Amino acid sequence: MENLFAILYEDADLLVVNKPAGLVCHPTKAGGMSSLIGRVRLYLKTNNLKLEPPPASRLPPSTFSLRPSLINRLDRETSGVVIVAKNSEIAGELGKIWETRAVQKEYLAIVHGHVPDDHGLIDAPLGKDEHSRVAVKDCVRPDGAPARTGFRVEHRFSHSSVGRSCRSAWTRSSASLPVAASTLNPLSSVASAKEDQLLNFSLLRLQPLTGRKHQIRLHLACLGHPIVGDKLYGGDEDLYLALVENRLTDEQRARLILPHHALHARAVRFTWRGRPVEFVCDPEPWFTSFLPADCPVQICRRRGDESFGSALLTSCPTTQIWTLPADCPVQICRRRGDESFGPALLTSCPTTKFGPS
Repeated sequence: MENLFAILYEDADLLVVNKPAGLVCHPTKAGGMSSLIGRVRLYLKTNNLKLEPPPASRLPPSTFSLRPSLINRLDRETSGVVIVAKNSEIAGELGKIWETRAVQKEYLAIVHGHVPDDHGLIDAPLGKDEHSRVAVKDCVRPDGAPARTGFRVEHRFSHSSVGRSCRSAWTRSSASLPVAASTLNPLSSVASAKEDQLLNFSLLRLQPLTGRKHQIRLHLACLGHPIVGDKLYGGDEDLYLALVENRLTDEQRARLILPHHALHARAVRFTWRGRPVEFVCDPEPWFTSFLPADCPVQICRRRGDESFGSALLTSCPTTQIWTLPADCPVQICRRRGDESFGPALLTSCPTTKFGPS
């Protein structure tokens, strides 16, 4: 039962874990180890004394027998904090908290390019991408659901040895865990880059203010700064198909730079039974090793300081509100009540001119 996941916190009601990148949340047909919920069940089965109902519970003991629920879920390649309720009663309590949007989530992401503004708020509606070959893919569209993401640039840096970083990162990831369209396409730059050529990146801290599917990944791609390693929104969705079909080539891995998309759910904060709680975890080594030594994350890690990220992102003045430009097809269609842009691919939107309002 070793190497199931890193446990951040546990009591009679809650189990909080650091989900590894590359692991799906939902159950699969490949056995208990192939999903996070499967691993949670395996863990609880070997520690079943922790499943006894609390004395004040109104539910029968059978209700508590191996019925964990994932309160928040992360994409397959996203690592980070996941809250698990050990029984239905606790899942109901936490579900009400999530429904009221009284939960603050903080993510870290490494993106392509130097994001010009130090902070801002991305406001762009999201909906299904009806032209994509990938059924789960969404896009920015005027008839989509409202979506807002706050961001702050923590560090801008460059790499001149992307090829070497990529090879070592894939090796580290493979050893730790089996890994079963924008106008700007950074993958083409990576593919043509020479070993000593500088490529630019930014480390962002993000706070989703809504909870849409793939929200952070899509918003950053819409800005023209997709997440490093994103196989679905990084400019070539065939990379995602290659991943799920288990046919990624060495050349495709080199273009992706990192073995998983560089998005980490670093912190979750909410009030639980009258007191504020915060669950925090660091990214995996393949993520942090890509960051330079002078990056705030690396400095805090070396000195054992958890102060990085402890302040809420909302304390950062988000005076720069990033919305779609007035001449963008999404905005034009929205003003005239025309939904014709909805099915169009994101690549039809000139996001290279995207800026703060």
